[in-house]
Amino acid sequence: MSLFEQHRQHLIDTEAPLAARMRPRSLDEFIGQDHIIGQGRLLRRAIQADQISSLIFYGAPGTGKTTLARIIANTTRAHFISINAVLAGVKEIREAIATAQEKLGMYSQRTILFVDEVHRFNKAQQDALLPWVENGTVILIGATTENPYFEVNKALVSRSRIFQLKPLQEKDLERVIDQALHDGEHGYGKLKVQIEADACAHLVNVANGDARALLNALELAVETTSADADGVIQISMAIAEESIQQRAVLYDKEGDVHFDTISAFIKSLRGSDPDAALYWLARMVYAGEDPRFIFRRMLILAGEDVGLADPNAVVIVHACAETFDRVGMPEGRYPLAQAALYLATAPKSNSVMGFFDALASVEQERESEVPNPLRDSNRDKHSFGHGANYLYPHSYREHWIAQQYLPNSLQGQVFYQPSDRGYENQIQQQVAQRREAQLAAAVEGMALPEVLTFSPTDSGMDRWLQRTLSQTGARLGEVRDRLFSLAHLQRHHVILDLNAGSGLLTWEALRRVPEGGVYSCVWNSADAIALQEQATMLPELSRPVILQVSLQDLPQQLADDLKCDRIKFDRIIGRNVLTAEDKLERVRSLLPWLHPDGRLLLAETVSRQTQRLYRLLEANLLSKKLLQRLQDAEEAIYHNAADPLMNWDADKLLKQFQAIAPAASLQLEHYATDLRVTPALLDRWFSAGGDRPSYGDHLSRSLSHSEVETVRKAMTQLANRVVSWESAIAFYQIPAPLL
Repeated sequence: MSLFEQHRQHLIDTEAPLAARMRPRSLDEFIGQDHIIGQGRLLRRAIQADQISSLIFYGAPGTGKTTLARIIANTTRAHFISINAVLAGVKEIREAIATAQEKLGMYSQRTILFVDEVHRFNKAQQDALLPWVENGTVILIGATTENPYFEVNKALVSRSRIFQLKPLQEKDLERVIDQALHDGEHGYGKLKVQIEADACAHLVNVANGDARALLNALELAVETTSADADGVIQISMAIAEESIQQRAVLYDKEGDVHFDTISAFIKSLRGSDPDAALYWLARMVYAGEDPRFIFRRMLILAGEDVGLADPNAVVIVHACAETFDRVGMPEGRYPLAQAALYLATAPKSNSVMGFFDALASVEQERESEVPNPLRDSNRDKHSFGHGANYLYPHSYREHWIAQQYLPNSLQGQVFYQPSDRGYENQIQQQVAQRREAQLAAAVEGMALPEVLTFSPTDSGMDRWLQRTLSQTGARLGEVRDRLFSLAHLQRHHVILDLNAGSGLLTWEALRRVPEGGVYSCVWNSADAIALQEQATMLPELSRPVILQVSLQDLPQQLADDLKCDRIKFDRIIGRNVLTAEDKLERVRSLLPWLHPDGRLLLAETVSRQTQRLYRLLEANLLSKKLLQRLQDAEEAIYHNAADPLMNWDADKLLKQFQAIAPAASLQLEHYATDLRVTPALLDRWFSAGGDRPSYGDHLSRSLSHSEVETVRKAMTQLANRVVSWESAIAFYQIPAPLL
């Protein structure tokens, strides 16, 4: 670096705006965005391991997109090139590619190309990047305030991992102020700056999640305020208000925020929430949205979502739009709000969507002729009889007569379904009655269809109907989906699977948290090896972290492995993990590993509520005495106080959980599954058991050998029969305890 270059860099470092000087230089200095760079998150692991692939950072201004790219530049061993899409063109791209090729060919060094405001590149410029990203010559890191799925070349997006940065939280912005006031090298640590609590709160609130706007306001406040006699710069509420007076609302009339806000407004109207509708309307008006655009969308909603539930809706919205055009702004806000409130409080019906069913019928069905009575009779009534037999409704009582108006091929077709809301509720019965009369009229004049074919019973079809029913996989899928629906996962969450032997929950978790991480606990080496082999198909950074350890020893293993990373799990999930006696202690030991907003979710089969086999038998197959003894013997299985699988009750266990986590909850789901009782299944029931006694073993404790054989013979009557198998699963949700 030349002397002049050093001098220029020194001036930038010392005289640049505060926001530029305070830009974090490492992950430890970075504030906010824990959902993507928090401990254990995918992006943090990738940066620390220097295994960056092509990335696109998407978010509002001041959320840290460029800062993250600079942190990567400071930590990577790759050559780093930075360009701005506003200033650069194809020439700069070619120069960067040439440098990357030289570094790769001469030094085997990768090159990271950071493109700020990447959405500013036109299609030709983005296409110029594509082949070099595709063949690995450069690793692209793009930063954009626009939705990359709309503004960036689809081919580039498909080869990049997208990370969305969110506006900073208030607590994060408070840390930004504190950091700036105490940093002696880049901030105001060498000055005596005191900021009042309400002034600080005002700056944080009006900054609206934008760290750059916050630092700019703080800089203006400090630089324009003189120190008092003691050399202290006092930042009062009045000074803070002068430094940042109006909240910056992110709103681009052609971008994501525009479409997202109008979507929120329309959905609030459709959902009959007048408060939310007024809020989103105010957001748009405040940001300068064209009121005529808003009226146009409300007119569409009046037809689509209110429809005939209130036929006046479209009239009133149109009148409000005309009034707005007459009076203009700012008074035009009154009819704007009036139209929104009318739509939000109006009854809703989307029965007009029946038109699109009719349209689909026109597109799919063979074109049908207009029925003869409905044809125009003015031209050829005498030649072809067009219009003959048409019944003129006004000639009849109530100006209506039952006759068909649809083509013959669509007789009985229903497109319009009146709702039971508003005005439509009044006409619903009338429409139904008239349809019934029309169908009756059609049937009376309709010939019976001919019997054209006859065929013997299809033996293949008969075999298909008698196929073996096996719903185990479907049941497991239901339990998995139920558990994940309760989890409400975010893409950045870190998950711990407590019983990952089958991989059922682990693989689904990996799909749902691509920017987070999954830790999988397996209880034996065979399951660990199987899981590792399956995981080799995934990229290294996307694989689960496999912990081979018993559930009892898991907390200590976590402490040994994760104490340096300070990882807390957003969700801990498990299926049938509470198989030991000390169920409460197992749960208690896991709760400290939850994030403060985290939850432990368990799906536990309630063995006590499993299907009883004696209930499947017909009463006349056994004597009354033996049937009663069988019932007592089988019930004893499910009331064995020494068996940890059987000696618990879902509600009682919930009360134990609530003693350590008062907000713990239970949802008990009952299932009935079709099960074919095969001879092999019967054999398993009565064969000698291994680690756990079989059904026959349990019966032999209360029944004689001959009685067990009698029961077994009676059970053979179930062979190849399909029975309804009842079971119950308890879904527990246990939130992290309050500290």
